Formats: sequence, C-alpha cells, structure tokens
Amino acid sequence: MNDYITIIGGGLAGTEAAYQIAKRGIKVKLYEMKPVKFSEAHSNKDLAEIVCSNSFKSNLLTNACGLLKEELRRLDSLLIRIADETKVPAGQALAVDREEFAKRVTQEIESNPLIEVIHEEVTDKLEDIAKEGIVIIATGPLTSIGLSEQIQKITGQDKFYFYDAAAPIVSRESIDFNIAFYGDRYSQEKKKEESIEEWHKRLENQEEQSYINLPMSKEEYEEFWKALVEAEVVTLHEFEKREIFEGCMPVEIMAKRGIDTLRFGPLKPVGFDDPRTGRRPYAIVQLRQDDKVASMYNLVGFQTNLKYGEQKRVFSMIPGLQNAEFVKYGVMHRNTYINSPELLDETYNLKENQNIYFAGQITGVEGYVESISSGMVAALNAIKKYEQAFGETFGDTPQKQGFPETTVIGALAKYISTPNSKFQPMNANFGILPELEGKKIKDKKQRYMELSKRSLENF
Repeated sequence: MNDYITIIGGGLAGTEAAYQIAKRGIKVKLYEMKPVKFSEAHSNKDLAEIVCSNSFKSNLLTNACGLLKEELRRLDSLLIRIADETKVPAGQALAVDREEFAKRVTQEIESNPLIEVIHEEVTDKLEDIAKEGIVIIATGPLTSIGLSEQIQKITGQDKFYFYDAAAPIVSRESIDFNIAFYGDRYSQEKKKEESIEEWHKRLENQEEQSYINLPMSKEEYEEFWKALVEAEVVTLHEFEKREIFEGCMPVEIMAKRGIDTLRFGPLKPVGFDDPRTGRRPYAIVQLRQDDKVASMYNLVGFQTNLKYGEQKRVFSMIPGLQNAEFVKYGVMHRNTYINSPELLDETYNLKENQNIYFAGQITGVEGYVESISSGMVAALNAIKKYEQAFGETFGDTPQKQGFPETTVIGALAKYISTPNSKFQPMNANFGILPELEGKKIKDKKQRYMELSKRSLENF
C-alpha cells in the first residue's frame, strides 16, 4: 500500500479532497493535466477553475445550497473559505471573482508540503493505480477522452454524459447606463422625485452593486425572442443524440418552449420598476458581477450554444447591450458522469473496487458546492481506509457510514448511491431530505428553516 493517496483531477472536488487529506498529515499526489492539456471549456492554468457561472448560489439557510455551504464551513472547507474571501457583490448569493478564486486555491494547494501536484494526464490503467494504493477520481464533468475510456472499463458503462452550457460575459464599460440600472429584485429604493441621473448616482455610491438590470418593453422582448429562436447554433455530430441537463438549459432551447417561457424564468420582471417609466418592465435581463473590480458581468441564465457571431448579433438586441463588448462568449460542452446508484456507496466508494473513490460532478452531483461536498466526503472516507491499512489514526474523521441523511451532505451522498432507473445529475435541494417528523408546516420558507435547524443540530 502506497504511503500517499492519489487524486486525479485538480478541480473543486479534487482540491478540496487534497486539502482535507493533507490537513490530517497524509501525503497526496494530485494529478492535473493542465496546462499540458486543456479540455474544450477550460483556459485558466490554475487549479479549481470554474467555467460556467461565477455564483455559488444563495447563502440563505432557507435555500438548500445555502445550508450546504454552512455545513461545509463547519467542516473547515478550504474552497468555501476561499469563496467567502474572494466574493463579489451578488445580493444574497455567494459569487466569486473566478480568476482570484482559482489563484488562491492554487496557492494553498501548491504551498502545502504534503501535496505534490503533477501536471500530466493520467494514462496508466486505473486498476493498476488502485492496486498500489487509494485513489480518488475527481476528473469532473470534462474528463479527457482517454481517461473516460478507462472509467468505462472499470465501471462497465458505455454511455455516461450530458451536455452543459456556459453564459457569455460582457465588459461593464460597454453597458449603456441610460437604460441599465443597479439593484436586487424587490430591494429597489427609487424615490419618485429623483431624476434617473440622481437615482443612478445614489445606487453607484452604495457598497452593494449586486446586479445590473436591463428592462425590456413588450415589443423589444418579442423582437429579441424571435431572433433568439431563429438564431444559428453550433452543430456537432455527437450533439445529434445529446442529453441536456435541465438545470443548465441553453437559453435558445428554453425560448423555443414558448414565447413567454423566458419571462417566467431568467427574464422574469417581478420585483423591479424601470426607472425611466416608474413601471414594471415587460421582461428584464440581469447581469451579475464576475470579477472583484466589477469590470466584467455575466448574463444570468444565458447559457448558450449559439455561434459566436449570432451571440453578438442577438444579445446586442437587449436594451443596454447594443454596444456591448463580449469578453467571453458562451459555450456548450460535454459533461461526464457515471451511473453512481449502481456503482458507488454513500461514501462515494466504488463497490467493485474498495480502493477507488469518485468525487465531483462525475458522480452526478450537479453544482460547485455539491462537488466540493462530494470531495469532502470521499476524502474523509479515503482517510478512514488509509487508517485501517496502516493501523494509525490521522485526525478526527467520521465513521464509514458517513453523514446523517438529514444533512444536505448526507442526502446528496444517499441520492447518488440509491438505485434509480431515471438517475440524472442533482443539485442540492430540500426535496432529497427526509420530511420533518411530527410537523406539517405549510409555509415553505418556515419549513425550509426548520429543515435547516434540524440539519445543523444533527451535524
């Protein structure tokens, strides 16, 4: 048995796992193929690169992902701590400066004397690696083709993927603030006697400039919708049988479901007044800050597979973006995941090979925080196996049975390990937690708060 634990993949799950293992005095060999080789969606040489939204979702305990973050904070999650330290304004959500976030994680991992980062693609057979020691496969949703083939061999699967998409990013200075305005949903403070210029000046002086909002009239929205559904998309042969994850639906596909679908989704105008008219707009596009200095903003809910030229043409039709500079265009990419309910137990351990663990979105947990959670659980249980092999104790780790299913960490682990004929990637949500015993609370927020209290008490 090797005196170290091997981790394949330097993304969110892999780096969290490496930190947790090294923190307890165990050596780690962390393999990351960047910058020698990049996937179709990655471009940053640092570890823990996030390629879609820069949001880690809500911090509220009435939100399942907010509760999950609090659980991880109590476990000293490295990545949630760095996310808190590199946050940018996003209202109740935790959004990060993605460049600074990845840079900080890389510094923490590479400066740890117990972690050896090896920048190369793993080409050895996984079974051979597992014969020598414990391995955590955390290669994420963009696992290289070569490694995917090896995973298929050890799992016996011939298909394990869906398609995901990322939203475009525009520069702040190219946004027309004669139309655009700052503010969170429901929290506007516009006074009737203020001019548009006075209102903007007051908002720009506030500490929180969470979102930039672009109001649309009925005519503007319908013209935009027509152009969007008729726009040309990127077509690849393998996309002919694509499976698209509902939680990251390309905006053009969502639009084709009906002319008002976007108005009840990412473009819903509820909670806003257009400062130019004092009335609720017909639809509204929100832009979320993407970097610390507020120079870049991403289009919320605008994941897309449109051709780059079409993105420029169609999205520039949005009022306020007529002269937008696109810092980064949206892309669509293949996401890999295994059939975890058949293959893994609640500790993310491969049932057919006890030395192999999986972590991250490859397991079917969907989302940044969920991936970090899986890296945490896989690491803590890999440590227990390491302890058993060497007859030593390395820090305080939970028993093999894992976390209570009343916690989001435990509920996610149970979800990915419970037989399910229609298994697909799952975000943190209160629906996967057991119901409250002896309580029937009709108010949704109150019920969610009670579920959160129970989780943290059990925790």
